[in-house]
Amino acid sequence: MIDYMVSSFLSFFQNPSGWGVYLAMAIGLAIGFGGVWLTGYWPPLFKKPWLWAVLVGSAFLTPAAVSFIQLPLQIWTGQALNYFWSQETLIRWILLAAIPSMLLTGLVQEGAKLVPVVVYWRRSGKSLDPKLGLVIGAVAGAGFAIFEAQLAHNQIFASGWTWGAVQTYGLWALAGFWERFFTVAAHIAFSGLAGYGLAKGWGWQFYLMASVLHGVLSYGAVLWQTELLTTIQVEIYIAAVAVLVTGWALWLRWRKRTVAAEPGISSPEVMTTETGLPPGESSNQE
Repeated sequence: MIDYMVSSFLSFFQNPSGWGVYLAMAIGLAIGFGGVWLTGYWPPLFKKPWLWAVLVGSAFLTPAAVSFIQLPLQIWTGQALNYFWSQETLIRWILLAAIPSMLLTGLVQEGAKLVPVVVYWRRSGKSLDPKLGLVIGAVAGAGFAIFEAQLAHNQIFASGWTWGAVQTYGLWALAGFWERFFTVAAHIAFSGLAGYGLAKGWGWQFYLMASVLHGVLSYGAVLWQTELLTTIQVEIYIAAVAVLVTGWALWLRWRKRTVAAEPGISSPEVMTTETGLPPGESSNQE
């Protein structure tokens, strides 16, 4: 078991396409995908340098959590299910039997991505504006999303993918990149929502919600394996989940908030800035 976990962890750092132009393309595409989606959250990466630590921390903590926590938990869950039911029964009821594994995926990965956000939150005295919490969470999500995307792209190139495939198969040859583009968006949005909830005082509720949404995204693989969805339909499913969750996160990020006037004062509501403070005021939070 230990060897398997270590091997899984080391696989995140392998370059199956080799050192060269394909590796550069894999990394470049991953950074580009992450940058496109993260721009919508407009994180103050240069005004708050600690956000870079959040991004890098997530990129390394999450693969470790996947290898040393998620995988053994999923193996033990599978063994527990096999103890009570036969393999034939589990296959027949795979749509239900796969749910624990999908939920574990969300719980572990969203928990790992949330660790650097919690560190930032504690460093700020456990007081963050919810919108800043959302942005920090989004940055954490981008860290792992970019890291995972470059590995996925690397594997696509290692399989023999070339531009000739596009000429032969058309847009279908770009399906792997399409899927990763929207998976990156989903990772960022899930973590953004978890960070928002943490700063709002609803940490465990939003963490569980983000984990379940992550599980819903991963469940697309089960629907494909059972042939309930075709490959094209699964790609649409992934894109739809990612866009809907991203839309919700960006709405929370950019919606205008108001502060009601004190009782007895007949003044209109005061419009606040994106940080949740009245115009002209600033926060001393990191």
